[in-house]
Amino acid sequence: MPNMSMTKVPVPEQDPKVRSRNFEEVCLGYTKEQAMEEATRCLNCKNKPCVGGCPVNIHIPEFIAKVAEGDFKAAYEIISDTNALPGVSGRVCPQESQCEKYCVRGVKGEPVAIGRLERFVADWYRQNINEMPAKPESNGIKVAVVGSGPASLTCASDLAKLGYQVTMFEAFHTAGGVLVYGIPEFRLPKAIVANEVEKLTAMGVDLETDMVVGKTYTIDEMFEAGYEAVFVGSGAGLPMFMGIPGETLAGVYSANEYLTRINLMKAYLNTYDTPIKKIKKAAIVGGGNVAMDAARCAMRMGAEHVYVVYRRSEAEMPARKEEVHHAKEEGIEFLLLNNPVKILGDDKGRVRGMECIKMELGEPDASGRRRPVEVPGSEFELEVDAVIMSLGTSPNPLIRSTTPGLDANKKGCLVADEETMATTREGVYAGGDAVTGAATVILAMGAGKKAAAAMHDYLVKKHSK
Repeated sequence: MPNMSMTKVPVPEQDPKVRSRNFEEVCLGYTKEQAMEEATRCLNCKNKPCVGGCPVNIHIPEFIAKVAEGDFKAAYEIISDTNALPGVSGRVCPQESQCEKYCVRGVKGEPVAIGRLERFVADWYRQNINEMPAKPESNGIKVAVVGSGPASLTCASDLAKLGYQVTMFEAFHTAGGVLVYGIPEFRLPKAIVANEVEKLTAMGVDLETDMVVGKTYTIDEMFEAGYEAVFVGSGAGLPMFMGIPGETLAGVYSANEYLTRINLMKAYLNTYDTPIKKIKKAAIVGGGNVAMDAARCAMRMGAEHVYVVYRRSEAEMPARKEEVHHAKEEGIEFLLLNNPVKILGDDKGRVRGMECIKMELGEPDASGRRRPVEVPGSEFELEVDAVIMSLGTSPNPLIRSTTPGLDANKKGCLVADEETMATTREGVYAGGDAVTGAATVILAMGAGKKAAAAMHDYLVKKHSK
């Protein structure tokens, strides 16, 4: 009989006062006993609504049934059949708006903790077995994958399993894309990403780092070199700013730069020669997951006060509720219904404060959220020495501007078919943030899977002529 407890088995976490000053992982994960207990809450529904909510179609009830039995190796094999990055998605996927949203147990209580169970299984496998996959027999066909974030890693994995000779081109010195430069260590330990990349290279994927596609090497040159199809998963790394006075002052960062310097360049470790400015009072502008990451990093880097300045209310914040909850626990101060007007500087050109104006919510806008409206005469000054803008990102124009026939929309995102991820250039496919703009890891992974399947179909037809 299923365990009919209305609530999830609680997951152990670091104490907020301790973790707010270290970069170790916040969530400690389930023990074997906790995982097996939580797994018994699954009803193993016949119609499996949870699977329909998963962009990579993990066989959720099947793997949970194996967890309940204590057969964690079998559970891992079921997950990894469709998911190339279980240790990643189990941590950063917004399960509450995907698989867990459709869990039947959530109708009259809390849904099954699918994400926590996926993370447990991935961690158990890595710690106890960690067997590298075998290299499939090659079919001799060369394909290129641009970028090494979640969309590219997934696409490369699926293509490698089919026998393709995959080369992955990464602009940075380390593979992983946003998983290594954007998401902090305390949410996603980089050793987990490195382990997933190691599995890819074991399958024969050739990883070329420090390759800026569009500058070092163009897509046209890839085709000339014998690559028969290309997947572009280069992400959305171009930050947005507000266009207000003072944004060029010293101490103003994009969240992209701030997080990259901390996560990829290890500014939080004294052993690295890539430090970042010591901040006393920081204002993070925005309300998404990236804003939460930047705020929580600033606190861990030693800031005395960290403010999240957001123009709407908490109900409209796009960040995961769990991330907002963790940020509050760690002492982050939320200044909701406020918006920056200008950034103030001292006589040396450094940030000394930020002028804000209070907002109130009006009628819903095109996004469906209530539009924030300024309250006249409500301006006030916030004393800060750093401002971190977390207003979203768009794709870098380098690839589209150097690839004839590759169309983009008004926001600079590559135009791709929703089902096949085929672009307007024959043989070129794209997915992830390069197509959608900044979105979630799991949606990018789903796009990578679709693209790999379509590229395989394209190449099979090409070689059968």
